[in-house]
Amino acid sequence: MNRIFSGGAIALLAAVASAQEFKLGSTVTDFPLQAVTGAPSSYAALKGGITVVAFISVQCPISNDYNERMESLYRDYSAKGVKFIFVNANASEPAAEVAAHAKSAGFSFPVYKDAGNVAADKFGAQVTPETFVMNAAGVVLYHGAIDDARNPARVTAKGLRNALDAVLAGKPVPQAETKAFGCTIKRVRRSS
Repeated sequence: MNRIFSGGAIALLAAVASAQEFKLGSTVTDFPLQAVTGAPSSYAALKGGITVVAFISVQCPISNDYNERMESLYRDYSAKGVKFIFVNANASEPAAEVAAHAKSAGFSFPVYKDAGNVAADKFGAQVTPETFVMNAAGVVLYHGAIDDARNPARVTAKGLRNALDAVLAGKPVPQAETKAFGCTIKRVRRSS
């Protein structure tokens, strides 16, 4: 049974990876999102000169370990002109649950739903939290973790902050890709 599941999981990951359009160095094009109220939105309507797309979760304990750090990143870097698009792509987490979670977590930023995993598939996002940084031209300059430890006291590398600092300074990102870790994104079931 484990072999079947492992093989199925590997096949699913391979399928998602092959559908990935937005890789390091590629240009992000528009994709749809929804406000938790159901109102339509899009990447084009939300992006800025420097944009962070962060995939997060309501139920994932690892993503929730980052709630305060995500709020801190938002406060620190939105003041410098960085736009943040926080996305919940989990099919198992309805918009009302996402809205309630954002309120209880004290987020000062909106969280958008990714209906049908369109954004997650285009980015090849696998886990929550997982982040991507784009410049004004929409080119992906960073992909990976917010930092390297669930426990803030154990953080030794701040991948997302380092990437944002470099992009804001007009310099190359020192480590353009880091290993994102967390709970898998719960995708919608597709018919074969």
